[in-house]
Order: sequence, then structure tokens, then C-alpha cells
Amino acid sequence: MTPAHNTGDGKATAPRPPATAWALENTVFSAAMAAHRLPWTDAAARVLGLDALTREGVTRALLEHLRRTRAGSPVRLSTPFGTFLVPLTPAVSESLLVRADEEGVLEPATGLTAGGHRYGLSPHTAVPPEAFAPAGALSVPVAEEADAAIAARRGDGTVQWAAWCEVTGRLSRRLVAGEAAAEDTLLSEIVTRAKSVKGRAAREDLAAALHRRTKALYLEGGDPGTLVGRLVTAGADADTVVAAVAHVLDLVSEATTTTALQALALGSVDPVLTPGEAVARALSHYPPVAAGVHRVRAPFVWEELAIGAGTEILCAPGWLSPPRDGGAGPGAWPSALCGTPSGCAATRFAALVAEELVRAVTAAARPLVVSPRLTAGRLPGTLDARSLLVALEPSGGPGDGRVTVGGSAAVPVRVRGCAPASYGALARASAERLEGHAESLAACSGAAGWAGDETGERFRMVLLDHSRRCADAAEGVRRAADRLAD
Repeated sequence: MTPAHNTGDGKATAPRPPATAWALENTVFSAAMAAHRLPWTDAAARVLGLDALTREGVTRALLEHLRRTRAGSPVRLSTPFGTFLVPLTPAVSESLLVRADEEGVLEPATGLTAGGHRYGLSPHTAVPPEAFAPAGALSVPVAEEADAAIAARRGDGTVQWAAWCEVTGRLSRRLVAGEAAAEDTLLSEIVTRAKSVKGRAAREDLAAALHRRTKALYLEGGDPGTLVGRLVTAGADADTVVAAVAHVLDLVSEATTTTALQALALGSVDPVLTPGEAVARALSHYPPVAAGVHRVRAPFVWEELAIGAGTEILCAPGWLSPPRDGGAGPGAWPSALCGTPSGCAATRFAALVAEELVRAVTAAARPLVVSPRLTAGRLPGTLDARSLLVALEPSGGPGDGRVTVGGSAAVPVRVRGCAPASYGALARASAERLEGHAESLAACSGAAGWAGDETGERFRMVLLDHSRRCADAAEGVRRAADRLAD
């Protein structure tokens, strides 16, 4: 039984249950979530600029409607993907979850995609702020990896996703475990799999593997200037160090891989943004943890509301409406990187590393967004880093023969007069992009959504025709590249 709550004036009032959404509100919210599982459901609205009719627009409009009609109080929403208690402002989210955390009734958070899919989050580990490298110590390794990212550009000046991930993964391992971990891709793989694997036995196996690898390679004689070295020097035990490595490495990798690339894109369309402002805007508009589910294992009372055991609190700052003045977003809390209700020093460090990476890249090159098309005054509701194609044009100094993607000419003046092999490299890069387009179109045609009726089948055939033409063009360009290379 839930105890009565004292209001402070000597009167005890029985806590009331949270408000429940109407059936129509549940239906709209469920439909918006289900739409994320279907391709091209709002393509027409996006093309016409009708943001309110997109999947994100509908979700945000409904949450804004609930905030107005329920005076900002949390609302219970029922969906095919679960029944959630949804706080409607960052302030309410913080207050509710902090109270639950103080009561010790929260289970570890899990992530929730806009389509209702759940995924694992890195278990929070409290790390003292003094264990992290100061900002001044980041400049050298970050600048080195920024130079590596620029050097890894393709022939057309764009940064391939795999190459970017390789650079950011190496940087993250260097900052967490030292130079010896720079090429230890297995360490990153274990950390990534450990947070997403299902089943207690599998989690324990990966935790043991992470413990063995960290202890064998980095705990003894580690770099005192890294996170591991500082924790060992401070007298932390091996289990604490391993947990900190897993958590901080995951957050820094996410911030440098996803957030830093998004910040480069936002900075390219809004040049007045500083690196810190660009990272803050990316974290706020496109938080890696856009929504987290916090399950309550024991009842508690918050603001005269009785929160029962088994309640799943859906904290979704990334789904709230951004401010109309184009500011940084719905708020700095909850953390865009970690699902814990309490403060997480690792999130601040991860954001600092992302900011330093953006600063280092923009100091050496000018980012240009090739796709998708971005407008400063009308940013998309979602911006998947994997879909971003960013070109880095070195600033100052002699040209290096790469295509200037943002220029008006396909091949700028500085490319003329190069050896045929240089043009062959450019042609080979173009062939790779054509092949990628062909694969993407073929994959799109294979989506189940096209099979509903005759019109869908006709569109499928159009996509397959375009895919074939791209593949044929890629083959012809590759033959030309081979001829030039010879």
C-alpha cells in the first residue's frame, strides 16, 4: 500500500495515480512510433517541407499537446511497444528520476528508438572528475587524429564512414587506455558488444573478457597520463578500473564518432557557431540517447503521484520540441550520452573530446556537407551520422589535387596538369560512389513496403532500373580509371 503524503501543512493526502492518456492520444503516439519501422512513410511531407506531418513532427506535436492539456504532469501512454509514464519537460524528467534514484528503486536504463526497439546502454560507472585528462592535454592526440582523418579522405575529398570510425576509435582508446591501446580494436569491440548483448551468461562472458584484456595489457605499467593510469595511481581496484574503461570508452567513442561529425555538419551550414556551440547543438538536437526507459522495481511517491512497481518511465528529451528561437534544444538534462539520473563526469569529458576534435578539424580544413542537404534555419528532425557525407577541404597551402566538392566546377583549376594516374584515382573514387548508389537503390527496392499494391511494385522496378544504370556507369568509370592508371 502506498503511504499517505504529507503536504507540509500538517495534512496528509493520499497520493494519486498518474494521468492516463486518452485512447486517441495513445493511437496517435503508437502510429508515430510504428511509422519509424516503415520506409518512406513521410517522404512526401519532407519534400514539401511539412515538418508537422513527419514522424518526428507528429511525436513532438502530441507531446506538446499532452504538456498543455495535463499542465506538464507526467502522462501514462499505452503503445504496442510498452506502457510508459512519460515526463513532458526536462525539468520534470530530472525531478522524477532523481527522486526515484534517491529512493534506490530504478533498474539500469535501456535505450528506446523512435520505432520502439529497445537496446542496451553502457552501465553507468561513477568516475571522479580528477581522473580525466585536462583540456590542455587533449590537443596533441586530437590534432594527430584530426590530421589522420583529413589524410584518409577519398579522391573526391569526402570522408568515408569506416575511415572516420577508425580514426575516432583510435583516438578514444588513446585517451582512455594510452598509446598502447591505439590499435586495439578488439577492446572497442568487446565494449560495444557488452552493452548490447542479451542474456546474463553472455554479459558475464564479455565482462570477463574485458577484465582479462584490460588487466593483462593496461593495468600494469600503464600510461599515468590516461584515465587508466590516473585511476590506478589513485588506488582504484581492478574491477572499478575495468568498469570505468568500458563506460568512458563507450561514451567518448559515441561522442567523437557521431556527435563530432554532426557538429561539423551543423558548423558548415552555420559558420558563426564555435566548436563548443556546434557540439552542444548536436547533442541537444540529436542526442545519441534520445529516449531511455527506466523501470521502477519498488513503489515510491513523487509530487503526490504514486509511482507503482513495474512502471516504465520513458525519459525522451530528444523527442521534445526544440525551442522556436533556434537555440540549443530542449535542455542539457538528462544527459544525451548516459542514461543515469545522477551526474556523469564521463559525459562532460566525452563532450569535451568531441569539441576538441571539431576544433582541430576545422582549424585544418573547411567542412562541406555533400548530403543530405542542410539548411541552418530548418534542420531535420533526425540526422543519422551514417547518412552524412562530409567533405574536408584543406584550408590554406597548395592544393593536393582533390576535387573541391563545394565548388562550382567538378574539377577545379588546381587539378589540371596532374599525371593521368591522379585522374585515375579520382575516377576510381567516383566508381566506388556509383557502386554505393547502386547498392543503396537495390536495398531500398527490397523493402517490404513496396509490395503492398501495384503502384509499389512499379516504384520497385524504377528503383531497380536506376540501380542497374548506376552499376553499369560504375563499371564504365572503373574501366576508364584503370586505363588512366596504366
